[in-house]
Amino acid sequence: MGADIDGVIETRSADGQWEMAVDLLDLQLGRDHEAWGCLFNFGGTGGVDRPLFADRGLPNDPSDPVRDTGFEDYQHSHTYATWAEVAAVDWDAPLADEHAYHWAGLWRPGDDGELVQHDIVWASATPGLDEAAADAFGEDVYSPAEWPQGGEVHLDGAVYRPVILTARMLAPPDQAPWSRVWNAMRDLADEHGDDNVRLVVWFG
Repeated sequence: MGADIDGVIETRSADGQWEMAVDLLDLQLGRDHEAWGCLFNFGGTGGVDRPLFADRGLPNDPSDPVRDTGFEDYQHSHTYATWAEVAAVDWDAPLADEHAYHWAGLWRPGDDGELVQHDIVWASATPGLDEAAADAFGEDVYSPAEWPQGGEVHLDGAVYRPVILTARMLAPPDQAPWSRVWNAMRDLADEHGDDNVRLVVWFG
């Protein structure tokens, strides 16, 4: 069985106490290992060396629901972030210094004919890409990270290039499910202040 995400969005009251405002289970985040990896350093398939909010443990002043439910033996990888930190994220900043081993960027011509990146794809699961890369670069090239400098593969009208992963690629902030989290935090921050809204997560 795989792990699930759990946690809360908290707000801090005028007397300094943190209180639960949203149960993450109500936001139906599902299992998204790539997003978990880039955000919290749990899950993922590699290519992320600098996750955004990783390995912080539980805050030392959690709300009562976190204190009551977040310390079970089977729970792990606890971490947290305030809305001020989330709002300051550069979602297009590279999360590593090297090209991802398993991922390739998929580019297609836009309306003006210029290539536009549409997506990232799992390279080994993209039909024909391994064979096309072998034809272009040699049979011993198994990963886009091994393609030569400037190398790209043309296949079925698309262009594939090595890619350095960003948070926007793996956890787009304006798309569900994580947009539900950020929107809820933003709305709460309008009332309580950016440093008084906090996401706390763990896995188990």
